[in-house]
Amino acid sequence: MPPRSPLPPRSGLSAAWVRTPDRDPLADARWSTMGGWLQQRLPEHVDVAAMLSDQRFVHQDGTPVLADEPYRPHTFVWFHRDLRAEPDVPGELVVLHRDERVVVVDKPPFLSSIPRGRHVAQSVVVRLRDELGLPELAPAHRLDRITSGVLLMTTERRWRGPYQSLFEHRAVHKSYRAVAPVREDLVLPLVVRSHIRKVRGVLQAEEVPGAPVNAETLVELETVTDGLGHYRLTPRTGRTHQLRLHLHSLAIPILGDPLYPVVRDVDVDDFSEPLQLLAAELSFTDPVDGRTRHLVSRRTLPLPAPHR
Repeated sequence: MPPRSPLPPRSGLSAAWVRTPDRDPLADARWSTMGGWLQQRLPEHVDVAAMLSDQRFVHQDGTPVLADEPYRPHTFVWFHRDLRAEPDVPGELVVLHRDERVVVVDKPPFLSSIPRGRHVAQSVVVRLRDELGLPELAPAHRLDRITSGVLLMTTERRWRGPYQSLFEHRAVHKSYRAVAPVREDLVLPLVVRSHIRKVRGVLQAEEVPGAPVNAETLVELETVTDGLGHYRLTPRTGRTHQLRLHLHSLAIPILGDPLYPVVRDVDVDDFSEPLQLLAAELSFTDPVDGRTRHLVSRRTLPLPAPHR
């Protein structure tokens, strides 16, 4: 965990940071200066020389990092990133509940929960930090960018631990809805159990036969409409892509999924086909005041293609 940033948020986005390694600067001539280290550390598309000249890199005390100042190990450097021009993600970001400690939102599809990759300004965190004036707002759990529904966020850093612990210790009851094909030979309800592995840099997760079970999902068919099943999914674990992979393993992949059963070449700014997966409900006992919380999405399936 880095120290607090010396730079204020900009348009709801916190400053980025990098830290020099704990090593002897004489071991590598490229690291004789802080400017040299930044040139080596940051990607080629970052104009480090221009940013140094404009004093856009700062130390923890807020003083500018100079190009020719001696390299120092274990030193934090802060800066604001240059962002691409992101198209606005369509769909309403609804606040379902807000109090001193948490903000609960109903997230539309295609809006990233956190600033990541090519989705920075168009993320729940950046939007709401700016709109609500909450610079430390952060999600307590994960929700994929293309998944819609209920997302719990904490208002300040001091509240993150108690609420994140709820999810880490599986003390939150989560219920999802999904639209997928119907298999007449599939007997439901059933609990899908498997070992899911997600390799960094690989788009799809995979189920590993014979490995210890680390993912469980209760699958129930609620209704059939126009030949499609409307399913209730209750995950008992929280592995990456768990619901999407488990329905795929049952040969009923969720409609609109760009990864399962096959990876489709869909542009990141294509909002035309939402994934028909909704984080519908969250229930838990509040770790601070002991109250029972039950948050329900206002969205219904099937999700329409968003309007700009």
